Order: sequence, then C-alpha cells, then structure tokens
Amino acid sequence: MNTFKVTTQETSNPTILKFEVNQFITQHQSFEFNNIDEAKASPLAQQLFYLPFVKKVYITSNFVAIERFNIVEWQDVQNEVSEQIENYLNEGNAVINQDIAPKKTPVTVYAESTPNPGVIKFVANKKIANAAFEFTSIDTAKSSPLATELFHFPFVKGVFIDENYVSVTKYDIAEWNDITNELREFIRGYIENGKEIILANAPEVIERSTEKVEAHFESLDDISKEIINILEEYVKPAVASDGGNIQFDSYDEATKTVKVILQGACSGCPSSTFTLKNGIENMLKEMLKGKVNTVEAING
Repeated sequence: MNTFKVTTQETSNPTILKFEVNQFITQHQSFEFNNIDEAKASPLAQQLFYLPFVKKVYITSNFVAIERFNIVEWQDVQNEVSEQIENYLNEGNAVINQDIAPKKTPVTVYAESTPNPGVIKFVANKKIANAAFEFTSIDTAKSSPLATELFHFPFVKGVFIDENYVSVTKYDIAEWNDITNELREFIRGYIENGKEIILANAPEVIERSTEKVEAHFESLDDISKEIINILEEYVKPAVASDGGNIQFDSYDEATKTVKVILQGACSGCPSSTFTLKNGIENMLKEMLKGKVNTVEAING
C-alpha cells in the first residue's frame, strides 16, 4: 500500500494553511465545513474540529486547508496537525462519508486545440492527477481506468493525463468535429461521478511519487540538476498549456548532449522539432554556457 505523506504549504491568508497529501483523498470533490455539526459527512473534519484553534476546514482532491483562530500561530502547531492528518489517513480512516456527503460540485470540461492537429486537450475545473502519465495503447493503460475506457473508443490512439487535463490523440479515420463533444461529455461525466482516474498503488504511479522523484533528482550530477530546474521553470508550463509534457532523460557530459522525452501533444507534433531546436536548445545553451551543445528527443 502506498503510504500517505502530508506536507504543509502557506497561503496568501496567514490564518489558513494547506496540508497537501501525496494521494487523492476525495473523489475529485470539494467540501467546506464551518463547525463540527456541519462536518457530519467528514470524520476527518470532525476530528480536526476537536482542536480548539480550528475555525474552518476545507477538504478537496489532494489537500486539507484549515483556517485557525488567532489563539495560536501556525508555526507552533502545524507539525502536530500534519502528523495527525497523516496518521489518520494511514490508519485507513474515512475522509468523506459518501452516503451523507453534500451534493457534489458540478464538473466542467472544455476542449482546447493544440499545435498538434492530431491532439485535443480536454481541461477540467478539478485536479485529476498528481503527475503526468502517457498511454499509447490499452495494454499500457492498466494504471489508469479512465485511459482504459477512452481506448474503447475506436478512434482514440493515445491518452495523456496531467494535473487538470486529458490530451487525446486520434487516428486519422475520425474528424475532431465529429468526436470532440462525445469525448468531452464522456470525460466530464467520468470525473463528476468520482471514478478513479489513476490507480494510487500501481507500480508506475508509486515510482513517480514525490519521494521517488526527489531521491532520483538527488542522485544526478549538478549539470543534470540545473537542466531539470530550467525545464521545470521555463519549459514545462509552456508545453503544458499546449497539452503536452517534456521529461529529462539524460545528459552526456562528454558530448554535451541533453536527451528529453516528449509526451502528449508534443509527441509527433509537426512543430516539436522547431520548438526543440530553436526554443529549448537555444535556452539551455544560453543559460548553461559551454555545457550544452545539442538537445535530442528520444521519441520525436
């Protein structure tokens, strides 16, 4: 079983602190409780209200946000609260009692074109994944019930899932005008019904947990770490907006070659080579002078 880990994150409001969880704890639903009576649908929230400084509890996909009364400062109690939530989850206790839970918030999904004419991005108003996952066939989609069901559509060639969107690659046999609404409604209904999108205990999912990713990062050489940080800060947000993703694969110090993996809409996109050479490669050459000669996509 994948262990729950809780980390804290400050918000713009000093009285509110987020306790982020490394797994999803609700079925893509959001709940707000102002007191212990309102929290009947959430055993976790009820337990938190026994703490005298808790004013309000907000629970959503992968975090718990707590607003405190001014009788304490977060720095004095946040570690204890984080440990309490972590222990509660790892003991297998319920977060939300679905039988008496308030009516779920409607899910909206809109379709967005990408630079790749074979890919459309379906964006949700909910967080649906903690990491990026690409599936190129139904056989590779065992860790994602959503991707598995999408492959039952005969025109679906590939599925890429990231934090709040699904990019679908189609076969040429179908036209987007004929299938976009059908896919959008299917994805919207799937999320709204609280179905599992990514299996938390799948081996490939565990490999991408925060702990595993951080451990791998620390094992790399300094130049590779610099490259990853540049990709994360300057490149990933741009490619994500186009429905894709870029992952660092390797760095060869002898040839000064960086190898990356393109995913989602970026994979097989007609403009990806231009972006790779004129965008990413030039950026790395400029920011890491003398350390990078070329950037190659091992799948593009």
